[in-house]
Amino acid sequence: MPSFATDVPALLLRLDPNPYHHGTLGAARSLGRVGVEVHALLGTDPGPVARTRYLHRLHTPVRWSAAGAAGTPPDGELERALLGAARAIGRPAVLVPLDDHGAIAVARLAPRLAGHCLLPSVAPRLPAQLADKAELAALCDRAGVPHPRTVLPGSAAEAAREAAALGLPVVAKWSRPWLLPPGLRSTALVRTPGEAARLFARSAEAGSALLLQRRLPDGPGADWFFHGYAAEGGRLLACGAGRKERSWPPHTGLTAVGTWLPNPAVEAAAARLTARLDYRGILDLDFRLDPHTGVHHLVDFNPRPGAQFRLFTDENGVDVVRAQHLHLTGRPVPAARASPGRTYVVENYAVLSALLGRTQDASFGRTGRVRRARGPVERAWFAADDPLPFAAMAAGWLARCLREGLRLGRPRLGPRHRRKQRLRGLRARRAVVPRPAASATPPARAARAAPAPPAAPAPPHRPSPAPDPGFLAADS
Repeated sequence: MPSFATDVPALLLRLDPNPYHHGTLGAARSLGRVGVEVHALLGTDPGPVARTRYLHRLHTPVRWSAAGAAGTPPDGELERALLGAARAIGRPAVLVPLDDHGAIAVARLAPRLAGHCLLPSVAPRLPAQLADKAELAALCDRAGVPHPRTVLPGSAAEAAREAAALGLPVVAKWSRPWLLPPGLRSTALVRTPGEAARLFARSAEAGSALLLQRRLPDGPGADWFFHGYAAEGGRLLACGAGRKERSWPPHTGLTAVGTWLPNPAVEAAAARLTARLDYRGILDLDFRLDPHTGVHHLVDFNPRPGAQFRLFTDENGVDVVRAQHLHLTGRPVPAARASPGRTYVVENYAVLSALLGRTQDASFGRTGRVRRARGPVERAWFAADDPLPFAAMAAGWLARCLREGLRLGRPRLGPRHRRKQRLRGLRARRAVVPRPAASATPPARAARAAPAPPAAPAPPHRPSPAPDPGFLAADS
């Protein structure tokens, strides 16, 4: 373990409204365990991270007076909040933004934060360009990094035409997801030209442009990610490539289970891009493998730590957040000693993925059970030395999300099927003939009164498959 400047505190910044952002907890634990004093400025409900023993102080700003549609503050108010936290800390702190909006705003504000916060010297506009999914395609072309074919329609009619031309279904993305209001997802799978047109009509509500992207097919081992910390010239001081074994929602969501595995193609593409752009700071890249060509395509560039960054803790005990603290405080970052085989499990999402999702990768058996990892397993929430965040998460999140997941997992009947069920019920009620009394009907008449034929029985209910009870046990 390297020697850290424990007299230099860290300030974590999260503007994402999700109070169950496990990356925030990971950063607090990562720095707190090596003796760094950890502060956090959270613009929303802090959630379980407020219960960690490694958080020295929680700085909660007053309600933003001019928040945008996504609930995020303008630069002026964010600057005042950061400077207020810096004054309360009393000395310069390493500032670690944990979401896209925070990373983009901090890069713009860097000159005004000098002397109060320690930051990588990245070009002020570069994080916004990389996080903007429309601009990322052009940057990939210039750097020679494969990227799925992407179009930017200018009208609803053009969106419908381009969706058909790309080959349905296509992936629809909002170019600046950090501006989205609640209820509008950043990525969607569009299956018809009409869906593309209707989605384009919500551009004003989304606050950014809609882009359509060729969908690379799903397949075993298709989803990969890369985390790193880059210094001057885009030199990677800490990095690693990992495979997404499970995600929530399945195939399109965040990592529920991931494994650190070497991937020379992904590592070379990431190194080439960071060097070409002279990117500095923490980065989180998402790749998808095209099984027909064997080429990994970059689909997302996030200029901040990925929530699962603790997966890439090497044999020196260095991850990307610790590497940034070492570098910005003038301490040497030891040469990386990779630890492939490590597994990272986000307990709440892993359970949902196991219960309601399908097996995504060859690392899962036919039953959906995770095969025992060859390396150590780190969990996002539970830690023996810091158990309270897990308890808070389980109490406040798990029950609600399981109820929602089970609701989504139940079969849904359309209007046609509901109408058929109603007709079956009416026929069944009409077919019920009460047994006549012995003296009410003459025998001859009773013989002529044949009972109505019984209605066809309703098809048996087919319950959803039972969850695999061994999933958690395989990781325990």
